[in-house]
Parts: sequence; C-alpha cells; structure tokens
Amino acid sequence: MLFSTLRFIVLGWIEEQYIQPSYHFPYYGLEFIQAYSPEFVYGLFLCLLLSTIGIILGFYYRVSIIVFFLVFTYIELIDKTYYLNHYYFLSVMAGILCFIPAHIVCSIDSKRNPSFVAETVPRYYVDIIRCMIAIVYVYAGIAKINSEWLLKAMPLSLWLPAQDTFPLIGFIFKERVTAYIFSWGGMLFDCTIPFFLMMKRTRILAFCAVLFFHAMTGYFFQIGVFPLIMSLSVLIFFDANFHKKVLSLFYRPSDYSSGSPYMPHISIPYIFAIILFVQIIVPWRFLLYQGNRFWTEQGYRFGWRVMLMEKSGSATFFVKDAQSGKEGMVINSEFLNRHQEKQMAMQPDMIVQFAHFLGDYYRRKGMMIAAVRAEVYATLNGRPSRLLIDPNINLLECSDDFSEKQWIYHYND
Repeated sequence: MLFSTLRFIVLGWIEEQYIQPSYHFPYYGLEFIQAYSPEFVYGLFLCLLLSTIGIILGFYYRVSIIVFFLVFTYIELIDKTYYLNHYYFLSVMAGILCFIPAHIVCSIDSKRNPSFVAETVPRYYVDIIRCMIAIVYVYAGIAKINSEWLLKAMPLSLWLPAQDTFPLIGFIFKERVTAYIFSWGGMLFDCTIPFFLMMKRTRILAFCAVLFFHAMTGYFFQIGVFPLIMSLSVLIFFDANFHKKVLSLFYRPSDYSSGSPYMPHISIPYIFAIILFVQIIVPWRFLLYQGNRFWTEQGYRFGWRVMLMEKSGSATFFVKDAQSGKEGMVINSEFLNRHQEKQMAMQPDMIVQFAHFLGDYYRRKGMMIAAVRAEVYATLNGRPSRLLIDPNINLLECSDDFSEKQWIYHYND
C-alpha cells in the first residue's frame, strides 16, 4: 500500500479521480463522505502514506493501523466508480489488523517497550487472516459457477485472443478451447487453492500455483496491485518455522522468541466471529433481487466477483424544462472524467444518482426542471447492445436505495 499510495501521487491520479470531477458517486447512506476540497483530499493521502510507513516499521502501530483503516476506507467510499475487490479486501484486512498485535515483536514499538514482547499469540489471530483469504478465493470460485463462465467461456473468449502476442505460446490464445481451459481452471483454482495451502503436503506446490496464476492474470489483464497483494498474503498459510527463518534474516532470534504468551481481550474472538459472519452472508444478498445480476448489478458489489463479465454501455441524458417543455441533451464529460462516465453508463444505481445530480445542478442555474431521463444502451459479454433502463421514465422520481429497481429492463437470453 505504500507503493500504491506513491503511485497515486506520482501518476496524478489524486487530481484526476478526486479533484477534477464535478460529481462523485456516493454509496447509499454515506453521502456525507465527500472530497470536500483539494487540500482535504491531499491531506487524506498524506495520512495514508505516513500510516503505511508506521505499519511497516511497527512505529506506534495501533495508531498507524487505525488511521490507515479509517483513511483508506474513507477514500474508497468517496466514489463507488473506483470500487475494486482488492481495495475492499484491503479495507477488511486493515479492520482485522486493528485488533491484531502485529507489533509485539520485530518492531520499533517492541524495542521501545520490551514489556509487551510476547513469544506466542492465540491461534485464531492467524486463522482469522487465513479464513478471510479463503473466503475471497472460494467466493470468487463460486461466482464463476454459472453458464456464462463455464458453458460459454465468457468473457475469456473475448479477452484471451488479444493476448496472441504473448512470447512463444501466444497462438494458443486464439483457440476457443483455451478460453474453456482457462475458465474451468480458474473456477477450480479459486474453489480449491485455500485447502491445498492449508495442507503441509501440498503447500509448496499450491504456493507456486498461486504465483503462476496471479502472474498470468496480472500480465494479461493489468489489474493493478491485486496479484501482488494475494501472492504475498497467502504466505500466512505457512507454519511458524517458515516465518521464523524469514525473520532470522533481519532479526536476532531473541527478538522474537522471548517473552510470555500474549493475552488478548476476551472480546476479540467474538469480534472476529462477527467479521467472518458478515463476510459469509453479504455476498449472497443478490438472491434478494430478481433478474440477471450481471445486468442489473443489484447486490453485485462486495461479493468477491472478480472479472466475471465484459460489460460496456453508453448513456445519453435529457433534461426537460418545466416552463418551455423542451428537452436539452447533457454532455456527460462536462461533469465526469472518462472512467466515471464509462462505469456510470452500465450501472443503474449510478445512472439514477447522476440524474439527480443533473436535476440539482440545473435548478441551481435557475431552471425549473420537470424531468431527467436517459437512453442507456449496454452490451454484456459481446452480445448486441440493448436498452438497459426505461428511456421514458423520469429518473428524478426514482431513488438509489436497496429496493428492487423495477425500471431496469429484464435481460432475457
């Protein structure tokens, strides 16, 4: 995350994503989380940068991890345009680490205060992290058990042919059978890899498979730091002796093999149980909604659905003046950056949010707005584009909440 934060600063993504746009798409119920000013946003990233250094060094670790958790989660909640599974994973893991005494050995804190150095911790401190990683993989695998992924090899049939320039074996990515092999292989990998990592006999081979899998997906699909995060995180499945050998490269054994067992607060196991319960239940909330979840995207986020579809769209908004009855077409790029516009054009909840923003914006300009409607066409997994929502409905009368959105057209296929 230190590397990722520096990358945001150097590449100018802070300005592009959080300062330049006129509007940010908030999460329902969290509209108060905003990018209030450029100084405020840069202050957040400065806190993020300093907290990552504090975590690495174990310097005021408790303060550093809590600041990191709060600031990083706040930044991610400013605009759901930038939602990514691995950023959600980082927020969850940071929340867990707030309760884990990761600073009791091999840290500046342990040097400053040797009294709280402990040789062991209860096993559930390690198991909670293992369980969280297992949930990510297994739920990603379960999400792939659908007809699009397994029976039609979508969207890999669209993505893999573009990799035909891969050295030596690029020609195989043009073959249809390759997409099926990757689809089934990806599903089986996600569903089983945590269990192979748990078993000592298969752990080394499983770790090599993790490195290969994430190296390939990172190369093919340019998915940021996610391959690096998962490749390093799975090291938690290795036993204590492995980690002691790694630590011995940097510390004396006495730095981490002395002291009495760590005694946690009695509430910690219950907190971990609640976290796991929430993570197990939340991905299934899509069952509360009818229709194709890839099309409606209701209950889609926070479910560990990783790269399951190829979807794009185009959205044209029309603002109707109450006095003249005339409609004017909106130029979306005047308010949104390219990525926001792309994501909004295929996600119904964001379409409604942008319509309400437009209504408020033009009212502040002195207009009497009667309606805002949108013609939105979307394509899913290479099929011809079709209307996503009712183009005649007044979106100002719709709301972005947890109820089922009846104005989304059903996807019959």
